[in-house]
Amino acid sequence: MIHVFDLLVRSESGIFFVIGLIIAVIITGHVLLTKPSVTAAAGWIALVLFSPFFGGFAYFALGINRVRRRARRLRRRGRPHSKSERESWEMPAEEANIWALSRAIGRISARRVEPGNIIEILQNGDQAYPAMLDAIAAAKSSIGLSSYIMRADTAGHRFVDALQAAQARGVVVQVIVDGVGSGWIHSPAYAALKHAKVPVVRFMHAFMPWNMPFLNLRTHKKILVIDGTIGFTGGINIADQNVLADRPENPVQDTHFRLTGPVVAQLVEAFASDWHFVTQQRLDGPAWFPELSPAANGAGAPARVVTAGPDQDLEKVEFVVLEALACAKESIQVMTPYFLPDERLVTALSLAAMRGVTVDIILPERSDHRWIDYALRANVLPLLRDGVRIWRSPQPFRHSKVMIIDANWCLIGSSNWDMRSFRLNFELCVEFYDRALATALVEMLERCKGPPLEIGDILRRRLPIRLRDAAVRLFLPYL
Repeated sequence: MIHVFDLLVRSESGIFFVIGLIIAVIITGHVLLTKPSVTAAAGWIALVLFSPFFGGFAYFALGINRVRRRARRLRRRGRPHSKSERESWEMPAEEANIWALSRAIGRISARRVEPGNIIEILQNGDQAYPAMLDAIAAAKSSIGLSSYIMRADTAGHRFVDALQAAQARGVVVQVIVDGVGSGWIHSPAYAALKHAKVPVVRFMHAFMPWNMPFLNLRTHKKILVIDGTIGFTGGINIADQNVLADRPENPVQDTHFRLTGPVVAQLVEAFASDWHFVTQQRLDGPAWFPELSPAANGAGAPARVVTAGPDQDLEKVEFVVLEALACAKESIQVMTPYFLPDERLVTALSLAAMRGVTVDIILPERSDHRWIDYALRANVLPLLRDGVRIWRSPQPFRHSKVMIIDANWCLIGSSNWDMRSFRLNFELCVEFYDRALATALVEMLERCKGPPLEIGDILRRRLPIRLRDAAVRLFLPYL
């Protein structure tokens, strides 16, 4: 055996063989110990055995969850402000399925339902940006802003100027922009904020490619919290393309929400946790966490924040969605810009349709990523066959993310229906138990419905197109 090894290492090809074997053995061991998914584990092991050098590089770049390890280190140093009591909210006995859903989400999120919250629906940057800028202008103690995309265009500079003015009058301002979504090599918005001397950090950013994940592990959250009393969240980034009145070249329709009430403390907690994650600095005290009271006279809706990410909140939004699909009795309505669910979500949707629940999914007629459109068509045929109805929303591209169950329960926020959002990015959603909000959102979805996607539309595609789409579907986790 020693003689064979000596022969191998004395030749160039033998040296490469030995190095490749060592790489394959080390990575195989790491995969076996860290990958809970049998499919993912088998895929990585097969890749590294077939091609140790390429597979080793791919695993190093994409397969290791460095975020979870870093989060554990930070948690050992202490956690930021948190209210994680189990919820004890009561609801009518006839809505047993919604009560069961609420209990399950309490276990999943480790947060309680907060009653008495007021929510306002804001369409596009035309409505959202003025409301957000007015709130910044009226801020007295603190402002926290987190955005996946923030551009240094007209809309972006309006926010930079407003944040600079707030800081000049003594308001504590903290801003998080994503280290890829807002620019990797150069981030003009980050540079503009730094120039304005506004405290800003780039989430999960490093200039060296081997020090940061590129496509995944991004903060996809959209949060603005003012004085700990007013919150904004939803799907809108900060860019000119969201202001439709200005007729941008590539317009994006979107939906955002203004919140007041006790649930805002959970939004602040989520922002504070991310700030702590990036900077190891705590945000606490009455400037960020004042006492909040429910709306008077029983007004407002019960609500709760659900955060997800590849650290301590792994797959929590996906679990909430799966639980909601299982609890639905009458209707499921979903709007999402990107629809690439895995097998268990496809199965849950199909089973709901089979038991008689009306399932409607509204997707853009054409998204802003052609590869996602290719994979979508290869992924939805089982749903159409099982009775799920898929509707195509006409252009401009619609980026809204909404889910409604039984015209009673709503989920809004940043998460798309794809594996990247559900498992690989940091996301934030808010659930509401409110028929009035559900009715308003259902009406919005109805207005967005275009022609349905039919089984024939999928089957009539030419064979090369079907093969292309099926091949792209293999890359679901990275689309």
